[in-house]
Parts: sequence; C-alpha cells; structure tokens
Amino acid sequence: MAWIKVDAAAAIAEGEYQLVITEDDIELLVANVDGEFHAVENLCSHDGGSLEGGCIEDGEIVCPRHGARFCLSTGEVTAPPAYEDIDVYPVRIIEGVVEVSDEPEV
Repeated sequence: MAWIKVDAAAAIAEGEYQLVITEDDIELLVANVDGEFHAVENLCSHDGGSLEGGCIEDGEIVCPRHGARFCLSTGEVTAPPAYEDIDVYPVRIIEGVVEVSDEPEV
C-alpha cells in the first residue's frame, strides 16, 4: 500500500472535495465532512459515471446525474437509483497534509 499526498488539510474546505488519481488511474474524491476526511472511488455504481460535480449533503455525495447518494464514510448506497456500494479508501493527516491510500478498505 502506498500513500498519495492530496493537499494541505486547510486547503480542502468543509463540505468540499478534491479529485485524486492513483498510479493505477483510479479516480478518488477526497472530501472534508465536518472536519473529517473521507475518500471514495469517483464512480457511481448506478451507471459508471463520475460523482465529481455532485454536492455533499449530510455526509453523503449526491450523484450529479440521477441523484443516487453514497455515504462518504462507508461507501454505502443510501438512495436509488444505485443499489451497489462504492469503494472507500483510508485517509490520514500527516503534519497537516491529507494523504489517501492507493488501496481500498476491505
């Protein structure tokens, strides 16, 4: 497992996220939810489209196309039309810098 530097924690505002691409070309969204950082794969399980562009509401990312919702801390789908969860990735803060793992949680 490798860690990818994202940005200074202070640079990702509460309720916002940044897109990160791993060496394996997997797109991740790293989000600040009430001061806690979470990372999920940038892929809606409903139609395979990007979640980027969606808004964060109540700790969930809302798909910008069809409104499916996913919990940012667990990847669990919380509203259709999606029915499959998405991958969640470990996040840590080292010396004020957000880092995300290149491997999903199991």
